[in-house]
Amino acid sequence: MKNSGIQHASEPQIIPRASHNVSRAEISNSALKVLYRLHNAGFQAFLVGGSVRDALLGLHPKDFDIATNAHPEEVKALFGNCRLIGRRFRLAHVRFGREIIEVATFRAAATLEGDPDVAHDLEGRILRDNVYGRIEEDVWRRDFTCNALYYNIADFSIWDYVGGAEDVRRKRLVLIGDADQRLREDPVRMLRAVRFAAKLGFEIDVSVANAIADRRSLLRNVPPARLFDEFLKLFQAGHAARTFVLLREHRLFEELFPETQEELDRDETFLRFVTAALESTDRRVAEGQSITPMFLLGVFLWAPVRRHAERLQSRENISDVLALGMAAQDIVAMQQSRVSMPRRFTGPMREMLALQPRFGVTKGRRGLRFLEHRRFRAAYDLMMLRAEVGEVDRGTADFWTEVQTLNAEQTLARFDLAGKPKSGKGRRRPRRRRPPQAERP
Repeated sequence: MKNSGIQHASEPQIIPRASHNVSRAEISNSALKVLYRLHNAGFQAFLVGGSVRDALLGLHPKDFDIATNAHPEEVKALFGNCRLIGRRFRLAHVRFGREIIEVATFRAAATLEGDPDVAHDLEGRILRDNVYGRIEEDVWRRDFTCNALYYNIADFSIWDYVGGAEDVRRKRLVLIGDADQRLREDPVRMLRAVRFAAKLGFEIDVSVANAIADRRSLLRNVPPARLFDEFLKLFQAGHAARTFVLLREHRLFEELFPETQEELDRDETFLRFVTAALESTDRRVAEGQSITPMFLLGVFLWAPVRRHAERLQSRENISDVLALGMAAQDIVAMQQSRVSMPRRFTGPMREMLALQPRFGVTKGRRGLRFLEHRRFRAAYDLMMLRAEVGEVDRGTADFWTEVQTLNAEQTLARFDLAGKPKSGKGRRRPRRRRPPQAERP
């Protein structure tokens, strides 16, 4: 019989301050100000969710969410720096400079038939609900037991209705309530399970894994724009390589990137290429260097684009660069139905992919001009990953690495242009380029 998950209790286990390690020193001053002002105004005020979980694990929380019995309008009345947001969930955002503290009113279970503030789709996904309730009802709205711990600013105790503290200790991800129903309510919880497992080193409970296996196709009902937001959380938080392994293990990656999954199943080299890119992304995050979703999206789509370009060239007499550009446009259009990528990323990504054949030109002015292309740096980084898995000749990779370190005269010589007259007007001398830093644009 399938494990149906953990049910919530009507009374919490109250863990006193002396019995846990959550300290106010780990809570931002802004969050403390909100907690204390709510408390002093006569409202219940709890820090809730990931910040409590992370503090218990000895990590350093960065985001602080607050739950209260104050309604959004009452929160706004207490804070001049507050604004109310959201349709599906009405929330208060209290801003302190660049830091935003999110305050949510306790909510009741979204099961009231005929209530105009509650709406589900045909699969059971929650579309809208603004039904306020009590803390013992609000806990039902949390997804995993480890995220349903309430830190009470009144006496610094932790309220635990669902055994979350024990699951944090055991490093186990368990859904509250019936796992199948909770995933139907919000299929993105499948991705959150993987993300938390990768970030925290937690094990996904068998009840959750079984429900994911049954319900993974429901991700197709989630708006593609929301899945792009989840893509950012999954792959740009420093745990991309482990996240990728878990997504494939639970067959969720194919729901996000079906064309990519086909190529991964077909081509071991492409799998090594993607893995190398994810490991590089994680190193950059750990070192505090910048990353962009454009690059990793290009990595995921490289093999599907290349295969489609080969098909186009077999039908039409077009160049490699043109074929790749056309193929990238087609594959991106198909991908948008699953994970919607903003135009500010898709345009540069298509250019980055289409430029790959130009690394084969190492002589003459066309090669020289390529150094000045606005997408050279991104295309170069992609080419170096291809070289790492043997898809590009090592000598070609070394050539393009070296020419970025040379002065103008040396660069001309490397392109066999030393002493040759320049044709046309307005030709610029090649500028000295900084040594490559293996950056991600």
